[in-house]
Order: sequence, then structure tokens, then C-alpha cells
Amino acid sequence: MRPTRGRAARLAGAGVTLALALTLAPGMPLAADRASAAPSDATGPTASEKALAEAAATGERVEVVAERTERDTVFANPDGSTLTLEKSIVPVRVAAADGGWVRPDATLVKRADGSVGPRAAAVEMSFSGGGSGADLVTIGDAGRSVSLGWPGTLPEPRLDGARAVYEDVRPDVNLILTATPEGFRQVLEVETLEAAAAPGLRAISYDLDTDGLQARAGAAGSMEVVDGNGQVVFRSPSARMWNSAGDTADGEGLSAQSAGLRPLGAARTAGADTGSDPVPVTGPADENPLDGPGAGDESALMDVVLDKESVRVVPDAGLLTGTTQAELPLYIDPSVELNESERTVLSSDGDVFYNFSGGTNGMSVGKCGSAVIGGVTYYCGNGYVNRMYFEFAPDKLKGKHVLDAEFNVTETWSFSCDARWVDLERTNPISSSSKWPGPTKLDQMGDRNVSAGRGSACSPAQPAAPIRFHDYAEEPDENLTPTVRSFAAGSFPRLTLMLMAKSESDTVSWKRFDDDAVLTVDYVSKPATPTETGVKAGAGRVCSKSESSPSVITDPRPDLLATPETAAGGESGARLRIYFDVDVKNGTTWSDAPEPTTSSLKPTSGYVAYSSTLKGFPAQTKDWDNPLADGKLHRYRAYTHSLYNSDQSFLSSPQSDWCYFTVDSKAPQKPSITSWTTYSECVTGGSCVAGGGPGKSGTAVFGPAAGETSTNSGYRYRLSSDSAWSAWMSGTTYKATFTPPSSGTYLLHVQAKSAAYPLGGDEQIVRFLVSEGPKPVAHWNFDEPSGAAVDTSTTDSALRDDLTLSAGAVRTPDGRRGEIVKQPATETTTAVLGQDQALKVTNSAYASTTEPVLQTAASYTVAAWVRLEATGRNFTVAGQDGTYYSPFFLSYCEDSKTWCVRLADADLASTSLSNQRVNAKDPAQTGVWTHLAAVVDHDKNVLSLYVNGRLQGTDTITGNWSANGGFQIGRVKYKGAYADPFAGEVDEVTVWQAAQSDVQIAGEARLTDGPDGTGLPHLELVADLNASGASGSTIQDTTSNYGPTLTVGSGAKLDGESLVLEGTGGAESASPLVDTTGSFTVAVETMVDGAALKDKPNGYRAQVLGQRTATGSSWGLWFEKTGLDSQGHEVLDENGDPVIDEATGEPKFETWALGRWHFGLLTADGNGASVQSDAAAVLGTDVELTGAYDAQNQTISLFLVDRQGEPTQYTAPASSGGVAVGKGWLNSAWGNHVPGRVNHIRMWAGAVQSAHHKTAVVGD
Repeated sequence: MRPTRGRAARLAGAGVTLALALTLAPGMPLAADRASAAPSDATGPTASEKALAEAAATGERVEVVAERTERDTVFANPDGSTLTLEKSIVPVRVAAADGGWVRPDATLVKRADGSVGPRAAAVEMSFSGGGSGADLVTIGDAGRSVSLGWPGTLPEPRLDGARAVYEDVRPDVNLILTATPEGFRQVLEVETLEAAAAPGLRAISYDLDTDGLQARAGAAGSMEVVDGNGQVVFRSPSARMWNSAGDTADGEGLSAQSAGLRPLGAARTAGADTGSDPVPVTGPADENPLDGPGAGDESALMDVVLDKESVRVVPDAGLLTGTTQAELPLYIDPSVELNESERTVLSSDGDVFYNFSGGTNGMSVGKCGSAVIGGVTYYCGNGYVNRMYFEFAPDKLKGKHVLDAEFNVTETWSFSCDARWVDLERTNPISSSSKWPGPTKLDQMGDRNVSAGRGSACSPAQPAAPIRFHDYAEEPDENLTPTVRSFAAGSFPRLTLMLMAKSESDTVSWKRFDDDAVLTVDYVSKPATPTETGVKAGAGRVCSKSESSPSVITDPRPDLLATPETAAGGESGARLRIYFDVDVKNGTTWSDAPEPTTSSLKPTSGYVAYSSTLKGFPAQTKDWDNPLADGKLHRYRAYTHSLYNSDQSFLSSPQSDWCYFTVDSKAPQKPSITSWTTYSECVTGGSCVAGGGPGKSGTAVFGPAAGETSTNSGYRYRLSSDSAWSAWMSGTTYKATFTPPSSGTYLLHVQAKSAAYPLGGDEQIVRFLVSEGPKPVAHWNFDEPSGAAVDTSTTDSALRDDLTLSAGAVRTPDGRRGEIVKQPATETTTAVLGQDQALKVTNSAYASTTEPVLQTAASYTVAAWVRLEATGRNFTVAGQDGTYYSPFFLSYCEDSKTWCVRLADADLASTSLSNQRVNAKDPAQTGVWTHLAAVVDHDKNVLSLYVNGRLQGTDTITGNWSANGGFQIGRVKYKGAYADPFAGEVDEVTVWQAAQSDVQIAGEARLTDGPDGTGLPHLELVADLNASGASGSTIQDTTSNYGPTLTVGSGAKLDGESLVLEGTGGAESASPLVDTTGSFTVAVETMVDGAALKDKPNGYRAQVLGQRTATGSSWGLWFEKTGLDSQGHEVLDENGDPVIDEATGEPKFETWALGRWHFGLLTADGNGASVQSDAAAVLGTDVELTGAYDAQNQTISLFLVDRQGEPTQYTAPASSGGVAVGKGWLNSAWGNHVPGRVNHIRMWAGAVQSAHHKTAVVGD
């Protein structure tokens, strides 16, 4: 006799069911999340401040409504300084059409357009109302969607709550869609053996259509739908089919997961109750047979074949043909849902209940077998064991310092009235393809000895009740709060908690739990190192980082500056102060300088809060009114304090860098700056009047400070854009000429010297504003759906120079801007996202204007993003037609193997292209995005070439003539005919009728939406290499549109979910994936085996990811061992259980390596520049590392959740080699191997700039 799970609610008729469902993926922000928090009053307190004040006044906690999301609720606490986050695993509210919130309700209703959809869900979802099967189901988020179509017509569905039943879509086959607040499940129910044997069930194809998204296959028949940055938006678990063999068992279909027990009739003890009916506890089972296989049901995983336009599910042939009439229905079931959080139940009998639904019944943990209670043997199931997992994303925990954490979940039923222990364990992450025994256990969070849910069957009654896991001081092995604190700090990307019976051999320990898990966290904002520290000097500040060359300050009562900061994500509700620390040096000893009369804090009482107007925290100025020692060397640093406990306690940030200065009242004072031309000084505390423009010179006169009696002998000056001072200019006054290279606000620094002070005195700093320069005369972004490429430099159609696409030129969905906002958000709607487009020209395809765009006899600049597909001849990006020649050729030149710009001497039948030419410094790379700019400056007779925003060289212009034909992209006029057709992609082509400066070109290469490179740069995903689902010896990129491949070599293997690294080898790509002379970002999800590195010497660098040069690596992400972890790590078996030492009977422990993560240049001597993680690396579990190289600023940054340290100066060597995984190329040999695994690698053109930017692009 085989008991079943949840067969009481079987649909009418026997059948075979095929199901497809999508769910929102974990960590992916919901559309409503992006619109949920209304901006706070620009001039008043933020929503968090208001709630904290109200909570303090009323003595009761107050919700911060502006912080609501589908799953998150934030409360201000009565102490007036801390907040509490309640993070639910399932949506507790969803966005309403009017911008408010409503409770989730998956009940299906007919809509005005004829479709069917849920009343209130966390996703945009519609089911077919009947008719064409093309629109069977569509699920979307932020204007992006995925649709599945049925190959045929559909009847009008019968609606039953959250279920839509399309009857007889094939003979004796029903199609059933079930909505959930997070997605849907799709099931084919086959009712007869004839239907099961029909040829059409050997493979079932669904039409697939994605808009702004890409679908990819995962492990074990699972599927993911990702956005333009490779972040999972929707996912479908492993495709599974099962029959109803369990229903053939005697016992009225009692579910093994149902809330009831039945005495085991054949095995009951003498004298026991002879009744064989189930003993009801909470009523009949409420599960649905569509949810998954029951005990005794036969099941199998199915193959899923995915391409761009279809999903083909291949049922198990044996189960189709081997199922008997009595064992029908047969079900085939992947589900599709949003990726905000994940939960699953894994069973030792192979069953998986991914994103299970709870309710009064819930799902179980522990062993479902038989046990004797009160002399009666009760039977639950066939002895399978379940474990339950909940996984949380960090989102609203980022930037927070966790004071306390607890985990709550409702126990809905227990096997007996006697309490039994249940454990809460942290594990490695789960996925939609996770299976028994589940991910490795890492640490116990807590345990509870409880029994709930049996109701009146117990005395006293035991109703269903929330079970609270919270650290207790008397049990030091409980680590929930420190673990959540580490999670919030970014030590690991997902918090996965597992519920399991402490004894998995004891049936009485079997329990059932709801899906209502909540992680509750008390927190304060995490302070970060102050910014803008220094000594006030006019409109700016001075801060010398060198003790040997300190700044000079003439006022012994200086104003000190600092801006308090929080870690990214900690801005809301922060209550901050600055602590100013000043030391004085006497001889060789540093000691504290006398404090100001108002203490070293600012503010001295109260706090600084986030300003919506400033989009940051207000800068703090401390008047050091207690005079500092004249003639002495001083140093100054600052700390941010984050207040809590009614402002009586605080957390302190790391210190800022020291600023060194000498107080010398006799040194030359701040010089005066007068007699401006072209530009004017900004009014103190007021507005600025813009003047001049980029490249336009201005003058000002420097002189002694008003009332100064000493005689200045010279001056030096610099602009804030300059890296060095000018030379000293002699004279008691001096008229200086300066030339700002771009528009925007500038600081002019001026310093005077005298005979007694030849190194200079106090610095004066003034601010002025530079007008914007000439606008582009043409710009093409190729973002139109079809037709001409519109010139977006003007809105006047009469002035536009649109491009006509010819000879096969087409648009591709992989433009250099990556994922972009197609339609901005409003107060009641979310932003619509989509993919940028580029122009693809191959086989002599081109785009051209009908009229000239440039007056080529005057100065001009041409810039474009290009992606070259091949070499072997010349390839020209752009030109403008003359009679015989284009005056300029922006090209790849085969003779030099580099990018180049050439000018034609004259428009004659034969002329030279060699006399005016500039080549790039490094070989051009194919298959990568590169920014090119040619500047033809006829005023200075200088030709310049820029690659990725950096000057490559110049040449003298010797010719000057006008070309009066059309502007060409993808070909060029040469000897009266078109030549050098480009092969590849071109995007963001911009043309100016002016010579752009170095700074302007660098800003253009940053690819931002602001003028002259201001704002955040756009990133384009160029590689998305996911080991999940990969097999054989390659990992294919199927989602980035670029399609690179990693080839797995010796010492590594694919296990279906990860690239397993044995510490002796790895994987490689055949060619570069990013242009290392330009900005790029790389992210890798990896696990490094700390135990396998314990015997490596200190200083060993295990490189997870890097890109080769001829002899080494252009860049790398690695773990560097610094020692051994003094805390032993428990040795676990394959089931995650402790390995017992036979000699002692105690669990075994082992030593692991200790070290930090690095991003930078891996060198043999370890002296290559790198930036390292702030804290020790977490080994033995998955972490996500992100490295970014900013080519324009020549800095590197490392991110976990937050930025690690400060950006570090770095110049990435040009790389012509491929990407290496698990090993490093050093001194022309492989080494630096990694033991562990790599799950996922992504790479972008462009550099993330901040933790917020990293989250938006890479994810949490």
C-alpha cells in the first residue's frame, strides 16, 4: 500500500499533466520596488526621520511607509534611533494600479481585453482568454516580458480561483494554468492511455518570445530568463513529470504531507484502537496534485531543449508508456516565477517542491515514517526525509549594521504533542535545480524544542504558532545575529537558512511549516569613512597626504572640513556626526592637539541626516577655536559616528587619510585674485555666472592678500583639472592665463611665495563656472525600431542629418549602452527597460547621409564606439565624401595592426594618406568594444587620435580642403570609389564642428548621459558564462549576444552546476573578452576551498579569473593567503553532517587558509598594484567578487556588496590573450591555481562607479 500526498483534491478525471511555470528570481528588484519609495520632502526631514521622531514621541514603533516593498517592511523604533526590517520570503503586498499597495490575490478574473489575469500579483501577468495559442501566457517586469505560446487554438478557459483550465487542447488532454503572486504553473493533464500514447506527447513545444530579456537553459532541465546584465528575472525549476501511482494504494489518498495521521492497521500493537481511518488534526489535505509528486508516485526529470524561439519539453518515454490506467494522471511540471527570493523543500526520495506554497497545511521537515504513540503505531509515509530552505537577498540590509536578528516561521502541524528539536542551519545557496541532500551545511544558527499545530488533540491545545529562532547568550553555538551582520556587510551574496529535524531518524520529529518565513533585523546605519576632508581654503580645501610636504596654514584657528558618510544603502534613517582628530608633532612624537571649546564633534549635539536636496549628507565645518601651536607640524583625520541607543552609543567608521599641515602665521597669506577676464569668480554662498567655454582661455591677476605687509615674490597656480602646479611666476603681482578643458565648475588654486618662504605659503581657492562648448552637429545612436537612423543632435527635423541604412546594414540588440531606460518612471508607473541597439555593417553594408555633415576645412571631431570582427585588411569606420577621397579616414590599419587616423593631402585622383597620420599605441583587438576619436584641429594644425579616451599621439596637419559629399559610416571614398568596408558593429557616432579637448574626449569615452562625461557610465554585458547546465568541455555564453566560449582543460570539470577546480588547472577563452585599454567590469561567483590551501605558503595567490598578456595577466581577481584561520572548521560529509573521529567520538575539525580578496595586477613578486578586501575572505562558501577598471581615471575598484577600500591607481596592460579561470598566466607559464569552484562569470564594457551602481548592474 503506497500512501499519497495531497490527492484529496484531485481534478475530475484521470490524466497526464505537463506543467511550465515561471517565478521572479531571487535578488531581482520588482517593478514595484523601484517605484515604492516616494521621494521625501526636499527641504524637510526624510520619511525615516519623521517615523523615528513619531516613534520616540509615542513610545510605539511606526512603519516607514516609504520603505515598503513587496516583501520588506521597515519600522522606526521607540528609542528614536534604530530601525527594524521585516524581510518576508513571500510577497505580503503588491503594487496597485493607483500607486498604492494591496494584498496579493491570485484569483483569476477576465479583463477588458479578453485576457485572464490575477487580481493582484507581484508581476505583470496575463493568460489567454481563448483563441490563438500564441498568447497563452505572458509574464513581465519593468516593461520586459517573456511569453509562451501553445501550438494551436485554445478554448475559453474555465476559471476556478487561481486556476484556468483549457479543456481538451488535445484529445483527452487539459491545459491548466495556475497563478501565484510570484508567477504561474502550467500543466498538461492527460486523462487516458490513448492520449498518453499519442505522438504529440513525445515532445511538447511551446513558442517562446522575449522582449528585453533572454532565456537560457540551466542545470537538470531548469530555465532562467535574464535581463541585459545577466541578472535572473524569472526562473523555472527542473522540468519534472510524475504519474499517480500513489493513488492506487489503499488508504483513501491520505497525503504523506497532509495534516493527519493514520494508525498502521497491520502493524498496530495488541489492544490498540482497531480503527483504520486517518486521525484528522487540521482538516482534510488542501494540496493540489499539480504541485508535485506524492509518495508512491513515479517521477522523472525531463529534458528541456531551448532555442531563441521555442521551449521543447521531452517527457520520459518510459513513464509515458509504462503508466497504467490506474496510475493516471501523469504530470510534467516546471514553474516560472519572479527571482526576488527562493524557497524549496528537498526530499530524500528525489522530490523537489521549489517555491512551495504554504497555508494551513504547509510543507514538512524530518522523517515521514511510522512511530508508536500511546500504544498505537501511526503511519506517515514510506520513510523519506524532507529539508526546507529559505533564501534571502541582501537588498535592504546593505549599508546597515545589524544589532539583532531573528528568524520566524509558523509551525502548522507536528507529529505528536511532545516537543521535538528542530535545527536552523545556514547552508550554501539553493537553486531551482537543487536536489537531495541539498547544499552543504555551514553553521548552526539555532535550535528549538517545540510542538505546535495539533490543536485540541493536545492538552492544553497546541494551535499553529510562529517558531522564533534568536540567539541566546547561554548557547554560544547560536550565530544568527553575527551571521546576518556578516551577510549585510557583503561577506557572502545570499543568506540560505535550512529547517531540519535534529534527529532525521525519528518520525516523531516530523513537522510541517508554512511558507511565511520572516527575517527580522534591528539595525542602524553603518558609518563609512568621511569624504572631502581637509582644511578650508577659500572655496575649497587643502589636504597634503605627505608628512614631508605639508600644506601651510597661516591661521592658527583653521576651519576643518569633513562630510559624514554611510555605507551604500545606509542613508535612510542615518544619524551621523563627525569626530575631528588633530595631532601636533613635538620633536619625533605625535600627541593630541588641544580640543576646541565645543569639543571635537560636529554637530556637538543632535545629528546630521541625509539631505534629499544634496543627495547626500551635508558637509561639516569645525571651527578649531583653540589656537594650534604656531610653527608646528600638525595632522588631521576624521571619523563618521553613527548614533543609536537614544544617541548615547555610536559606531565609528574607519579613519580618513591624514592631512598634514604646518601652522605658520608669518608665511604668505592667501593671495588675492582679481581682474578676471572671460570668467568670473562665483559669489560666496550664491550662484555662478558661466563664461567662456571648453578650450577658451581666461585671465586673472594674483596679488598679496588685503592688508598683507610682507612682499610676495612669485605665484604658482593650477586648475582642479590639472595634475600639477604651474612653474613659479615671479613678481609681486602676476597676470595668469588658464584654459579650462571642458564645461562645468572649476577650482582655481593659487599660492604665493616670498624670499623667506620660497616653498610657498597659504593657498587661496576660488570657484568659477565654464559654459558648455559647441554641441555636436550630428549624433546617431541607432535606437530606432526601423528605417533611417535619426540624428539626435537636434529636434529640428529640417536641421537633422539622418542616415540611410543600405546594402544590408542592420540594427542589433547589443548597443554599447547596454540595458537602458526606454520610458522613464512616473509616480504611478515604473520605468520601462530595454536593450540599446547598434549598427551592424558587414559585406560592404553602410549608412550614409545625403548632405555633408562637416565643414572639413574647419576644425572638427569624429568619435564612435566600434567592435571590429576581423583583421587582414584595412577597415574604415567613418569618412565624408569628396570627389576622389574623404578628407579623413578613421580606421583599422592592417600595416600597423592598430587603430589609426589618416588625412588625405588633397582631393585629387591620386594623393597621399601617409603624410598626416597617427597610429594607436597598442594593437587593435577584435570582438571587443573600443572607443575611437579623431580630432582635426585646423586652428593649431594638429591631428590627434584617441583610443578609449586616451591620447595616442599627434601629427602636424599639412593640408586643408572641403569635402562636400555625404557622411559615410562603414565605408570611405578612396581614389573615386568606396573602399575599406568595415566589418563589425558601430554605435554612438558623434560629430562636432570643433576640436574637442582631452578632457572632453575622455568624458565622451565614459559614455554617460551628462555633459562632458558627468553622471554614471553605461555598461554593456559582453560575456555571460554560466556553468549551470553546462556539460562536456565547454561553457557557452547564450545570453549576452556575443557568444564567447570557455574551454575546460585538465584539472577542472563540469558537474552540471559549477566549474569544479581541482587546484591544478582551469578553463580558458580563445580570445580577449574586454578591451583592457578601456574601462571594464568583471564579476565572478566562486567558492575557494580554504582547507585545500592550508599548506600553501603565505603570499600564495590563487587567481580565480584573469585575462592574459604575452607573459602575464593584464588584470586578475585572486585570493591571497596571509596565514591560517585559528578557528577550526568542522569536517562535513557529503550530506553536510559532521564527520566523527573514530578515536575520540568527537566531530573532526580542520584548519583553513586565511587571507583577502584582491583585484589588480598579479605579479611574481607580489608587488603589482591591487586593491584588497576590507575584511578577511570568507572561504568554503559562494561569494561574488566584482572588479572594475576605470580607464579614464586609471583606477581599479573591488566590490563585494560594498566598495572595498578606495580606488587604486592602475594602468591595465593591453591584452591580446584570452580569459583564464582558476589559474594565472605568469612568467609565460600557468600557475596560481585555485581549488574550489566557479559558478558564473560576467564581463562588461564600462566600469561601475559605486556600490549603488554595482547593485544596479551586477546585482546584490
